[in-house]
Amino acid sequence: MQTNFSPAQLADPDTAESAKILRACVHCGFCTATCPTYVELGDELDSPRGRIYLIKDMLENDRPADAETVKHIDRCLSCLACMTTCPSGVNYMHLVDHARHHIEATYRRPWPDRAMRALLGAVLPRPGLFRLALRGARLGRMLTRTVPAALIPAQLRTLLELAPERVPARSRVDEPKVYRAQGRRVRRVALLTGCAQQVLAPAVNEATVRLLTRHGCEVVVARGSGCCGALTHHLGRDAHGYARDNILAWTREINGRGLDAIVINASGCGTTVKDYGFMFRDDPELAGPARLVSERTRDISELMSELGLRTPVRETGQRVAYHSACSLQHGQRVTKAPKRLLAAAGFSVVDIPEGHLCCGSAGTYNMLQPEIAGRLRERKVANIEKMAPDLVAAGNIGCINQIAQGLQASGKVAPGSVASGSRVPVVHTVELLDWATGGPKPAALA
Repeated sequence: MQTNFSPAQLADPDTAESAKILRACVHCGFCTATCPTYVELGDELDSPRGRIYLIKDMLENDRPADAETVKHIDRCLSCLACMTTCPSGVNYMHLVDHARHHIEATYRRPWPDRAMRALLGAVLPRPGLFRLALRGARLGRMLTRTVPAALIPAQLRTLLELAPERVPARSRVDEPKVYRAQGRRVRRVALLTGCAQQVLAPAVNEATVRLLTRHGCEVVVARGSGCCGALTHHLGRDAHGYARDNILAWTREINGRGLDAIVINASGCGTTVKDYGFMFRDDPELAGPARLVSERTRDISELMSELGLRTPVRETGQRVAYHSACSLQHGQRVTKAPKRLLAAAGFSVVDIPEGHLCCGSAGTYNMLQPEIAGRLRERKVANIEKMAPDLVAAGNIGCINQIAQGLQASGKVAPGSVASGSRVPVVHTVELLDWATGGPKPAALA
């Protein structure tokens, strides 16, 4: 694609990078076949190729974003399926991130949208505040039952529907601590405990620590580490503060007793942490440490594949439909490791039809674009039910909640499911690996 950026524009590192990305695009359109919004809506402007034209026009002409451009960029899930498909290596992720930051700087959204985005950006990265908000959502649901549905904004209604009925108790695992390896130590790793996941599903971090220590890893929850910044970053806001805290916390450990890896068990976080090197590429202080952090970051399935799964201590045998989160299969290109580990743990693993298409969660997307997210969720659930699984496994908390809600809404039961008469449970892959090698049975299966 031909570009016409001025020398002054190209002096800006983000614009220079976007210009390079734009020039790599050859207009082939392969990306349209795997783009969830194009598949659902059929609008060229809701495809990666269409959005690339909108972004090029906006950036090249150095103009503020307009409502039409914002509408179509907001509809992008950042699932990155287009990057898996693209034969030219177009880094759409960095391009759309730049576009979102430009929109945030130059476009004034309607006040309800501004309020919702400000709320999500303030609450979700802070576990304490998020826990309080979820408890408040229970009261909100009770109040909305007395108000006609048509009077409640779709985003607010979705926000309340997504909140769980019960908020799990806080886990001590998420506090700064060092967990000793069982037996001979083979690795020393840091675990990112995250933000939303430790509130919604603290059992995932607990299972991760048990699994890693059982396999000879000393696990460090580093003081000062926390939210990776992904949720804020994808809202078009500056997430460098969150990233900086993590980089400094892990660099202290690397320079101290050392770290062989930084382990992530929420794939959306993993994609962002692996991109810290790019985010800080021009930072004179943190460019090197950020690059080192990115290089040492592993999804839990990657690290467990390197370690090798111990022989299972119990017979499992359930039929597992594996949902490959977009951030894992497209963002990190990790596709085979989780399925191989589940098979090694004794599960019968089946792929879900149209597995390349997003479930509609995508960070805050299901709260900001509830209609499209709902359509994608229904499509995903229908494809899962075709496989008649006993349970569903996934490596990202957003996908787990999104799919579980969809299966609950469908009310259907998989033939021969582990809990006959109940809906198909959705669990994190690490919980199943932990259970198979000696850990407790996941609560969703009880």
